[in-house]
Amino acid sequence: MRATEPSDEPPDGVTDEGWMERALAQARLAAGREEVPVGAVLVGPEGLVAEAHNRTREAADPTAHAEMSVLQAGARALGDWRLLEHTLYVTLEPCAMCAGAIVLARLPRLVFAAGDPKAGMCGSLENLVQDPRLNHRVEVTEGVLAEEAAELLRAFFRERR
Repeated sequence: MRATEPSDEPPDGVTDEGWMERALAQARLAAGREEVPVGAVLVGPEGLVAEAHNRTREAADPTAHAEMSVLQAGARALGDWRLLEHTLYVTLEPCAMCAGAIVLARLPRLVFAAGDPKAGMCGSLENLVQDPRLNHRVEVTEGVLAEEAAELLRAFFRERR
């Protein structure tokens, strides 16, 4: 996880796909460290704010998901826990813990690649980030570079079977 100097451009232009490519690069770093290959980037008006990947094994911490790490790094870099003008790009649909943190951070937008039918809480099992009972709802865009993210996950788990 690291906060980065703000930049004006995503790696491949100003598109959701460009930012998701950056998240996929983080996911590949995770796979190289034998972590479940999930990557995330936090982007705002100032450009890239933070990027991270799963570190649960390395940190011996069940909360060290890519989303949690990037939200923490982003909040530190910006000096505010409210990420009111930011978008989170993540390669896998967030779980309940991460979806809750997204709501609490007041993120206006979430973009994820692959859905997670076993643990996804942004539309698959439930939709915590858009639950009308909560005080904040998140705009969700799903499926951006989904096949690339899903194949990375499939390959990772195939090697471990």
